[in-house]
Amino acid sequence: MNVRNEDMKRFERLILPHLNAAHNLARWLLRDATAAQDVVQESCLRAFAAMGRFADGNARAWFLTIVRNQCYTWLKQSGARHYVDIDDEAAMHEQDALALSHAETPEALAVKTQNAAVMQRALEALPVIFREVLVLKELEEMSYKEIATVTEVPIGTVMSRLSRGREMLKKELCRHDQ
Repeated sequence: MNVRNEDMKRFERLILPHLNAAHNLARWLLRDATAAQDVVQESCLRAFAAMGRFADGNARAWFLTIVRNQCYTWLKQSGARHYVDIDDEAAMHEQDALALSHAETPEALAVKTQNAAVMQRALEALPVIFREVLVLKELEEMSYKEIATVTEVPIGTVMSRLSRGREMLKKELCRHDQ
């Protein structure tokens, strides 16, 4: 493969700054670190090949869209059991998100660590369409508009999925609390 120096520089400028976000999204969506690495690598190749078609804009959202699409392809091919079709989300209810306390005492740190593990298990239990918006909003701190771009759905749908995802997360956390 003959790679031009300008292409490599553009790739480094557009894609490399977002590799951590890409891996984070893939790891949360796939729940498999090895698969996430494979998907991010494949996404990098696809992004490099498509760079010529990328017009100036939000490179992060563009690249994370590629990663997300690759994740969904992997989930469909692997027959993932938490893959939820968009029609299934209509039955969910809306609610606010939970926030974990960040105290500094050793006892609080132990509780926080335990809570983080519970939070991770609860988040992993959510269907992927809700997990993805929560990860993009809460962990990657993306705007609704950026999330809408990545997920290729209207902003209202992003807000609805966030609300429903937060409610599902809250219920899942309550289940772990019992």
